[in-house]
Amino acid sequence: MPKAVAEKETTKRGKKDVDPNKPKRALSAYMFFVQDYRDRIKSENPDVSFGEVGKLLGAKWKELSAAEKKPYEDKAEADKTRAAKQKAAYEKK
Repeated sequence: MPKAVAEKETTKRGKKDVDPNKPKRALSAYMFFVQDYRDRIKSENPDVSFGEVGKLLGAKWKELSAAEKKPYEDKAEADKTRAAKQKAAYEKK
């Protein structure tokens, strides 16, 4: 016997409305590193694709010592507190 076909929903499924006042999420230490190094990697390797740039950035991040990662981790902590404050103020409204 054939299975019964479910009736199609008549409502449209789409993106939820996004509040433009909603605060942005905090960036990770890796994302701060990427912001600093992306242009360097692209200038050193002008012929690589977008995906290859990401792979090179990931490899460079893994090579960094804890001391070299420290400034990016500090930026991430500061951004995390900023995001938490903005989120609390946003949810209070």
